[in-house]
Amino acid sequence: MTILVIAEHDNSRIHAATLNTLAAAQQLGGEIHLLVAGGACAAAAEAAAKIPGLAKVRVIDAPHYADQTAENLAVALAQLAGSYSHVLLPASSFGKNLGPRLAALLDVAQVSDIIAIEAPDTFVRPIYAGNAIATVQSAEPVKLLTVRTSAFDPVAAEGGAAPIEAAPAGPDLGVTRLLDRELSVSARPDLGAARVVVSGGRALGSAENFHALLEPLADKLGGAVGASRAAVDAGFAPNDSQVGQTGKVVAPELYFAIGISGAIQHLAGMKDSKVIVAINKDPDAAIFQVADYGLVGDLFELVPQLSAAL
Repeated sequence: MTILVIAEHDNSRIHAATLNTLAAAQQLGGEIHLLVAGGACAAAAEAAAKIPGLAKVRVIDAPHYADQTAENLAVALAQLAGSYSHVLLPASSFGKNLGPRLAALLDVAQVSDIIAIEAPDTFVRPIYAGNAIATVQSAEPVKLLTVRTSAFDPVAAEGGAAPIEAAPAGPDLGVTRLLDRELSVSARPDLGAARVVVSGGRALGSAENFHALLEPLADKLGGAVGASRAAVDAGFAPNDSQVGQTGKVVAPELYFAIGISGAIQHLAGMKDSKVIVAINKDPDAAIFQVADYGLVGDLFELVPQLSAAL
């Protein structure tokens, strides 16, 4: 059994989601190959080779993969994937964009967002916004899986010395072109990988309150700032900070839910957090059903007191 993991990277470094996906691959057993596809991506390939547990790193390096458009990548990957028993991608925006296209080209059914592996052909995944858990058995010749990264602890980033091997590039289909990319820059940790997440909801009332109350607390804890969908829709926070079913799924060691009622769509994105602290003036708020610690009171008083005490 040989397993192919498709790396998420920026042509110079390997993203953390890849390390979680490799942890899932290791549970399958068998030989693991990591594929780095990009343009001028030698630095990413060298970083990948340092990850322990890899039999080899395969590299597709061509100018038309520099932007990693899913249309071009899917065709190149389809040429390679048929020789593997399993193909794994992180269930990130990258994986959700690429995986279904690759599944269609391979004519196999994708198993999405897996959170556990019971056997090489049997996988566990959440359905209905996490309200039910399904165990899925796949009879496909190639098991194509996307991995919920918060469900698997990442492997080490260094300590290995895997050989690097070139793989053939596919054609440039010319059907899509990236015009621009705007990357958010923050001194805080990435939301998906942070040990501590401080999230706020609509009860904060305004973007000014959102930043003034949550950012000092997040900075003292070395955490990231998240938001409910209601807060994002109200313009309090950017889209990439949304936690929930239609945002990011996180599982930090400590999660603060401040002024968040606990709608099921939000719970789907954070209920696997190790410790959940909720602050809400409504003692019957649904968030208290999943919280390990709850503070009932005015967040405009409690949050500054909490920040001052740290």
